Parts: sequence; C-alpha cells; structure tokens
Amino acid sequence: MREVLSILVVVGGGLGTFLLGMKHLSEGLQSVSGSGLRRFMSLATTHRLAGIGTGVVSTMIVQSSSIITVMVVGFVTSGFMTLPQAINVIIGSNIGTTATAWIIAFAPDVKTLGLLVVLLGAALYFFQKREWLHNLGLALMGLGFVFMGLYWMKEGMEPVRTMPAVVDAFRSLDATTAWGLAKCVLVSLVFTAVVQSSAATTAIAMTLAQQGLLSFEAAAATVFGMNIGTTVTAWLAAFNGSAEARQTALAHTLFNVVGTVVLIPFFVPVMLPAATSFFPHYADAVVVDGVTSYPHMAAPMAAVHTLFNLVTTAMFVPFVKPFAGLVSRIIRAPESEKPHLSALDMTSHLSPVIACDQALMEVTFMRDSDIELLGCVRKVLSGEAEERTEDHIAHREEVLDNVQREVTEFLGKVMSRRLSGTVAARARRLLRMTDELESASDEAATILKVTRRLRKGGQNFSAQSLGVLLGVHDGIASFAAKVSGYLKSPRPKFDLLAVQAESAGLRDLVRDSRRRQLDRVGPDDPSSPVRVLVELDILNAYERIRGYYLNIAETLAGGKG
Repeated sequence: MREVLSILVVVGGGLGTFLLGMKHLSEGLQSVSGSGLRRFMSLATTHRLAGIGTGVVSTMIVQSSSIITVMVVGFVTSGFMTLPQAINVIIGSNIGTTATAWIIAFAPDVKTLGLLVVLLGAALYFFQKREWLHNLGLALMGLGFVFMGLYWMKEGMEPVRTMPAVVDAFRSLDATTAWGLAKCVLVSLVFTAVVQSSAATTAIAMTLAQQGLLSFEAAAATVFGMNIGTTVTAWLAAFNGSAEARQTALAHTLFNVVGTVVLIPFFVPVMLPAATSFFPHYADAVVVDGVTSYPHMAAPMAAVHTLFNLVTTAMFVPFVKPFAGLVSRIIRAPESEKPHLSALDMTSHLSPVIACDQALMEVTFMRDSDIELLGCVRKVLSGEAEERTEDHIAHREEVLDNVQREVTEFLGKVMSRRLSGTVAARARRLLRMTDELESASDEAATILKVTRRLRKGGQNFSAQSLGVLLGVHDGIASFAAKVSGYLKSPRPKFDLLAVQAESAGLRDLVRDSRRRQLDRVGPDDPSSPVRVLVELDILNAYERIRGYYLNIAETLAGGKG
C-alpha cells in the first residue's frame, strides 16, 4: 500500500508539474506575442490555406490547441470570424499541436535540461525589468517544468514494472484487436477530457511505451481518444455561449470524431507501418542496470499523431463550407442583434493579453454603434426618421447596456489574476471606455425621448431652433468620429492638446446655443417655454456626449497599452 501511494504521489506530482509548466509556457508565450498573435490570426480571414497555416503557427507559438480553439470560439462569437474560417483555423491547430509530441520525443536528458531551462527562465523572470524578457522568463520556466514533469512521471512509473497486476492491466490494452483498440481510445479520451491537455496524455503514453509497460500499438492508439477528448475545452468555453460558439465547438468535435471513425480501420495495416518506416529501430531495447527500456518509441508515436491530423486535414479541406453548413443546420443560430463574449468563460484559458484583445473587440462594437446612433439621432431631430429608426435607437441603447455589463464582468475576471502593470493599465482603460461609450448611448436615447415628448404634445422645433440643434449635433458628431478613430489597436498617436482645444470650442458653442434658446422665450409665443426646455435638454445631452468623448481621448493618451 505504501508503495502504491508513493507511485501515485510521484506520478501525480509529475503530472501536476507538467500541467503547470504547460500553463506557464502558454501564458508566457502569449504575453510575449501580445496582441500580435491576434493580428496574426486575422490572416485566417483572407484564404482557406491562410486559415489553416494560421492555426498551425499560432498553436506552435502558444503550445496549446485548446488556447487557439477557445480564441476561435471567441472570434466567431464576436463576429470577427465566420464559421468556415474558424474551422480552417481549428484544422490547422490540430496539426500544430503535434509539435508538442515532437518536442517530447526528441528532448535529451529531461532532468538536466529541465533544471537548466528553469534556471535561465528564473534569471529572466526575477531579474529583468523589461516586460517582454520577464514574460519570456515565465515561458522558459514553464518549459522547464514540462521537462521536470516528464522526468518525475517517468521515475514514478519505474516501480510499476514489479507489479504484475498493473502490468497485466496495461498489457490488456491490445490495440491490434477491435475491443482493445476501443479501450485505448476510451481511456485516452476520458483522461484528456479530465486534464484538458492532449500533451499530458501524449507524455504519459510515451513514458509507458518507453518503459515497456504499454505496447507501441496501444500507446499510438491513444492519439484517437486524445484528439476527441481535447475538444472538451471548447465545449466548456461555449456551453453557456451563443449558438455560434456552440457551432464552433461542435465543428471541432465532429472533425476529430469523423477523422477517428474513418482512420481507425487503417490504423494497424497502414498508419503504424507508415509511421515506423521512418524509424526502423524504434523497437530496439536498451538495458541499464538490468532494467529494459525502449527510448526510441516516442518519435514514431509523434509521427502517428502528425499523420492522423495531416490525413484528416486532407479529407476535410475540400469540404469546409459544406461541413460548416451541416454544423449550422444541427445548431441553428437565432436572429439576434449581436452575440457577446461574456457568455464565454474564457478567462481561465486565455492569457490576460489575449483576453484584453477580446474585450477590445466589444469596445470597438460599442464605438461603432455610438457613431451610428448619432447618425440616427440627427434624422430624429430633422424629422426624417422612420418609426423603425427610432425603435432601433432604443433597442441599440439596451444592447450597449448589456455589452458594458458583460465587458465589465469579463475584465473583472481578468483583473482578478496576476497581471503586469501594462496589462492592468490596459484593462482599466478598457473599463473606463466602456463606461463612457455606454453613457454616450444613454444620451442618444435621451434626445430621442425628449423629442418624442415634444412632438406628442403637438409641437415641433422652429426652423431657427432646428438649425441651432443640427449645428451643435454636427460639431459633436464630428468630434466623436475623430476621437473614435483613435480607439483601436495599436493606438495611433494624436495631439491631445488639439483635441482638448476642439472640445473647449464645442463647449462654448453649446453654452452660446443654450443662451440663444433662452432668449427666444417670450409673451409672443406661449408654447415657447416648453419647447425651449426640450431644446435645453437636448443641448445638455450633447454637452455630456462631448465630455464623454473628451474623457475617452484623455484616457487613450494617459498611457501605453
């Protein structure tokens, strides 16, 4: 019993170290790449092959297909990608994730290498002030932990060789029979779904094969189960999300399930011989101190993993659009204004840098919506708006209220984690801008309400008053459009003093307009006090909008991010 407990502690600790290493490696690499990773992934929208290539390279950069899949779910949900484009990236990420298997297969002495990499990473992480070196240090420490985790899992498995019951259990996984192959697939599927890391399943299967506890065929067969099990992460991200998010998760699952069903009959007669043909000495045994091991089995296992994903990709690439259509019919997306990111619990998977990029997409939606609302408000003032235009203003204002709440919740989760100063400042800026943009939409709704109230009372703006209101509107709308142009990533430099001067000029225009409207109140027009009060409400709303956009400009100019 004590020996079993010791094995569980060492193997479990090694697995925990491995998973922690993968997390730090991924977070560090995402932070080093920063928003450049998101801009790189935008290439996926240009061409089918570009999408696949983007998935391959992005996954190799962050060493996690789960991270890329969750990002893709978010992009589809936010309208940044279409479903076919997302499928192309997912196909590429399945190929890119095989890089981890090759790294594990060809890593030299993992104990010494792990310690050296951790030492180098710690030196950068603790003693370098430049943020990109700090993040690179985190990534290197993560890689070192990956190697150390492999070492401890291998060491923990050593005593298992002397346990006949355990050895018999492993050897019962005979992938050369249909039932044995099914058990291999099921075990690897469940384990991968639980730990949410196909790399961990790969590492353990390789370790068992190298120690002779698991046959090469059984270890290689785990590729089928792990490819299906790793799709659980996408479902966790999309479970409470939009229909588009669930479509993306379903596409990922179906892609791997169909690939598994089609290729399983060819596993023993075709895939294994093809993979081992590149490594003819894979089964050579090495005896050290009376202990037999098979150190060369890892490479052909990586080859099986790569071959599976390459063949599956070749099968699906010509049929991406019909496949996307099938997925869309299985999970139908309702007609909706816009899906939002906060329904996705992505912050546990994404680094804060990428999470801020996701939030920026929502802020951009708010920015564009506010400019559109100002255009609709002008039609309301001039009497050109149809009823549906007025209804659109009210509806869009409610939508932006929800978006602000969701972005606040989303960034609140991001800011609850360990953040660098730059990322924390950026998250605070995004929160401030969502508040200002939502407030601007409230003022558009206010102008609609008071205008409706005036017209329901049987009154309307005089030609002179309308000219004043539209003049103020055009000045404020032009100012808002100019400031909105600065709200993008990377942020362009602009002259804040010039913006402040323009804002001051608009403030004076509004004050002068208020004074002129008050001067029109007189005994010759008994209805003028009511009309002027409405006009003052509208001018005050424009004054507040001016202040909100000035706040946005000052927030953008206040720091880097």
